[in-house]
Order: sequence, then C-alpha cells, then structure tokens
Amino acid sequence: MKSADEMPATENGHEGWVPLMELAAREVFELMLGCKLTLLEPPSGGSLEITSMVGLAGKLCGVLSIRCDRKSAALMASKMLSVEVEKVGVQMSDAMGEIANMVAGNFKNKVSGLGDGCMLSPPTVITGSDYDMHSLADAPAVEIHLLFENMPIVITLQVHP
Repeated sequence: MKSADEMPATENGHEGWVPLMELAAREVFELMLGCKLTLLEPPSGGSLEITSMVGLAGKLCGVLSIRCDRKSAALMASKMLSVEVEKVGVQMSDAMGEIANMVAGNFKNKVSGLGDGCMLSPPTVITGSDYDMHSLADAPAVEIHLLFENMPIVITLQVHP
C-alpha cells in the first residue's frame, strides 16, 4: 500500500488509485447490499439521474461521487434498507448518500497513512440529469464504470492538487 504522496499522478489524474476505488466500492456493495459489482466498459449515452457525492479534506482533498439512474438508486436503497423498492420513497437520497460516504471512507482508509488525516464532508445528493459538475481546481478525474444488478453506475474521484 502506498501513501497519498507516493501515488502516481499523471496528466490524466491519479490512475494508480483506480484499483483502490474499485476495491472500496466492491467491499461496500458486498457488505451493505449483499451484491457483487462487475467492471463495465465506459458506455455511451444513458441518463444518470442521481449523483451522490462526498468531499474529502485534509491530506487528500477532492470529491468522490457515485452516479446512477433512478431505478438503480431505488434498488440500492431497497437492498440497503431491506424494504420493497416501491416503498423506498424519500429514503433513497439518504441511502445513496450513505453509500457514497461508505465508499469514500473505505477508499481513504486503503491509502496508507491517510485514514485519520482525511475527513469526509456530509454527503450531498443531486436528483436530475440536466447539470454539469465542474471543479474550480480543474483537476483531472479518475472514473470507474461498474455494473450493479446489470445497471451501470459510475464512481468518480477528482483529487485537488
């Protein structure tokens, strides 16, 4: 395991962190939702209507976000809360925020020496697909595309220099 300072940064971002992000997500989904994620080639198109994001501050600063469609978010909440999909309602945002928080926390703990030196913000959940997200730091993002119950989800990490 490497420290945050030792992780390779390229002009495309922190590509060396992709395996840690993937492992962090897989562990959270297996533990909290009882399901396995599989890698997916980046798809073209499709509407990802739900974005949950968590800020990281301290030894590592940035934003980790999880994007998916409404059906995926409802199913994630259903599995996490052990309720029927139709009964998820407003709890969907809480569940999505908690999933993003857990993935971010698990990720930061996988980078040697970062655990206590990096704090997480309360999660934010955006509903709707008619927006663009831009970082003022203009840092490149690392992104992984996964399948959750045959539906795409995208996990993005943007590290600020």
